[in-house]
Amino acid sequence: MAEYEQVAQPFAPVYDSNSRILILGSLPSVKSREQGFYYGHARNRFWPMLAAVYREPTPGDIPEKKALLLRHGLAVYDVIESCEIKGSSDSSIRNVKAADIRAIMETSRIDRILANGRTAAKYFKAYQPAAYQRMLIELPSTSPANAAFSLDKLVAIWGEFLL
Repeated sequence: MAEYEQVAQPFAPVYDSNSRILILGSLPSVKSREQGFYYGHARNRFWPMLAAVYREPTPGDIPEKKALLLRHGLAVYDVIESCEIKGSSDSSIRNVKAADIRAIMETSRIDRILANGRTAAKYFKAYQPAAYQRMLIELPSTSPANAAFSLDKLVAIWGEFLL
């Protein structure tokens, strides 16, 4: 069994002054940290889902991914700034320090916050102010661990809130 590791958020948030929708995960997985960007696991459906919703090719590299987000008024970050975790297991998360999203909220046009999965929603609700919580919509995780949702189903559900 993997040992607990202290992990800090390795990525800056992606957003600009035109961002309208903030998408929050829990914390980048081991694979995402190895790849150097959000949703880096080869089987995570996040990038294919966004591409399908917006009818664009799936972005391949980090600049293409950032461009896709900003082109559609999206911001991406995580709810956890640091924690102890075993591997990429959300259920093992402990000693959480919440991410500070105020700068994103104060310098953009965010009017909707989408939690990518139950864990992101749980920690958002535990640590963020009520004013932000009123904007939160919990959506099914795009993680490969969430096998109950096919890519088509994710596209249909997420698409309702991204368009």
